[in-house]
Amino acid sequence: MSIINFLDSIKLTLEHQYDHARKDGLGSPRLFITLSRQPGAGAIRIGEKTAEFLNNDKKIRWKTPWKLFDKELVKMVIEEHHLPENCEKYMPEGKVSPVQDILDDLFGVHPPAISLVHKTNETLLHLAHLGNVIIVGRGGPVITRKLRGGFHVRLVGSFDKRFRRVMEFSKLSEKEAKKLITEKDKGRKKYFKEYFNKDIDDPLLYDLLLNTDHLSYDQAAKMITHCALCSCDAI
Repeated sequence: MSIINFLDSIKLTLEHQYDHARKDGLGSPRLFITLSRQPGAGAIRIGEKTAEFLNNDKKIRWKTPWKLFDKELVKMVIEEHHLPENCEKYMPEGKVSPVQDILDDLFGVHPPAISLVHKTNETLLHLAHLGNVIIVGRGGPVITRKLRGGFHVRLVGSFDKRFRRVMEFSKLSEKEAKKLITEKDKGRKKYFKEYFNKDIDDPLLYDLLLNTDHLSYDQAAKMITHCALCSCDAI
């Protein structure tokens, strides 16, 4: 089954569940946020701040607290689909090459990449449908595009600012930080193109595009929170 057909089938299932919930008076769709990011643009800190601001909003009584899913998403995929723990190292965006994936699958080292992507997509859609989650990466804005209640954000920044953040956060040398950012940039673009046939830098995939060069984490998070809540009011 292709990625598109897979997502459409999951979407239909979730929409069917929602229709039953609405008829039973269980409320409107919940809000969820996806964060697509260039490496070093501050997504984790900004995501954490956004969850904090949303949870502290006194005007809204959320049914469940907001939670950020980054590395936790990979762990949840492994747990939800009963995968071996060693699968985690094969799941970073764009890390496994097609040739290596075929060889590893042939010798039973790990499930094929497309299978891991399908399982990741299914878990991501499940989380988005529940709501009150901030999902970092993994093609979130593409996978959840047809679900109600989504707000999709892209975080970008200059190469200079981003590698300096990585140097500070990860305690790497300038050379190591530049190499890491270059590899991750290529890997994430490849993930989008290979599995969703989309350009990760296409602005039309997002509701909000933020350049974090001159924004603090608090400022960026406040902007996301305000815009997301406005989009929620418009549902």
